[in-house]
Amino acid sequence: MCAIVAAVGDLDVGLCRAMLARLAHRGPDGTGEVRIGDVWLGHQRLSIMDVEGGHQPLAGPGGASFLVVNGEIYNHRRLREELGAERFSTGSDSEAVLHALLLDGPVGLARLRGMFALAFLDETGSLLVARDAVGVKPLYWARRDGCVLFASELRAFDPADRPSVESFPPGHCWSPRSGLVRFADAVPTAVRPARRGRAGGERDEALLKAVREAVIGSVEDQMMSDVGIGVFLSGGLDSAIVSAVAAEYARRHGHARLPTFAVGAEGSSDLLAARVVAGHLGAEHHEVVMSPQDAVAALPRAIRTIEHFDLHLVRSAVPNLLLAEYASRHVSVVLTGEGADELFAGYPDCHREPYRDPAALQARLVETVEGLHWENLQRCDRTTMAFGLEARVPFLDQGVVELMLSIPPEYKTTRPGMAEKQLLRDAFTGWLPEEILRRGKLQFGHGTGAKDVLTAALGAMASDDDEEAAFYRLWRAEFPGIDSRRAVGRSPVTGRVQR
Repeated sequence: MCAIVAAVGDLDVGLCRAMLARLAHRGPDGTGEVRIGDVWLGHQRLSIMDVEGGHQPLAGPGGASFLVVNGEIYNHRRLREELGAERFSTGSDSEAVLHALLLDGPVGLARLRGMFALAFLDETGSLLVARDAVGVKPLYWARRDGCVLFASELRAFDPADRPSVESFPPGHCWSPRSGLVRFADAVPTAVRPARRGRAGGERDEALLKAVREAVIGSVEDQMMSDVGIGVFLSGGLDSAIVSAVAAEYARRHGHARLPTFAVGAEGSSDLLAARVVAGHLGAEHHEVVMSPQDAVAALPRAIRTIEHFDLHLVRSAVPNLLLAEYASRHVSVVLTGEGADELFAGYPDCHREPYRDPAALQARLVETVEGLHWENLQRCDRTTMAFGLEARVPFLDQGVVELMLSIPPEYKTTRPGMAEKQLLRDAFTGWLPEEILRRGKLQFGHGTGAKDVLTAALGAMASDDDEEAAFYRLWRAEFPGIDSRRAVGRSPVTGRVQR
């Protein structure tokens, strides 16, 4: 995990180095750069895999090719076997990317299972830039006369380049020769249409087993680390399931007790529920008790950090930021429950008109997964990487996404007396206390108490629109020149064009 900066064309190396320096918080363990012809690659490293030997840019055989990666490749061990272990000289998961691209060119991107934004300079001097299909890892670019610039965050770009900055689209790669090309979809085409379920939405044990095994496999794959790893435990269903699987993995492999981290105002429902889960799992549990003063003081910093002004994102970013700051003192990696609501219809409006129609519900789930990179994933990445902490999202593994969206949407709907995400709850019956398995969903900002604290502190504002307008003014002061419609985007749920 790290930050990358890349440039091709009429280079100003001083500008490139200044861009990279603005991202030092993402990779406090080292800096690397290389220039070959009209291409410059820069890297800030957070050491996760092969702490001693995984420095970047990674050089190919003979020093004729180079790679920088921001992310993790969860199937790197399998790729070593497929590509030939004799090719590898480090234990870094990123080296699997290098050899996949050396052997197959851009087609090698299809081999990668993980989260990434990367820049690869091949032996011919041609640059290839790519971003993972879901957009878990951020990437922005600015195209101007004579040069194209890439960076992991908006703040990296100089004021003169900011009007040109855009979000680099997930699932795409770019090269000067081929331009922008899609190589993968967040949601595979085959599972986009709604499939028909059994009458009455009855679910059998085979389906529950498939769901359970897919989630377990993803969590276990993402437990790979040569440094400390924990879980953000909100007390909600999704993070509780991730914690349960991770805790079992840690026990089975003889690791120390799993560190879990929770945040909330004193007495908030999230803190109380997280204590129940941690106690049940025997976790090494940590709490950040958020005071009103803490929340209000963190608000401007949250907007600067997540590079966003959406009302709900900012409210939830405040406790996330406080939690990440604390957790970074104890571990270098955390797993989160991000993505489960989008796959299992966890939001209340999913169970109202017009989404009672299975086809409409499926379309909504597909759209929200495709839009995660604009909102929730942006908050998740920025609040953690602000402190050099890597966040992983097991529910958004490519295999998990494909399986969960292939399930007939009827199996994700609710009936009177039934909680949302019943399918997921049933799949993990016995893994968690019953009170947690049946606990209804609360938005993170509500469950932590952040919404109430911030609303009270900003009480002079008459409405949510007034509050978001205030957030936008803070954002605009921090990122002057950025066109929010191109760099921040559109809400996949409300359809609002960001200001």
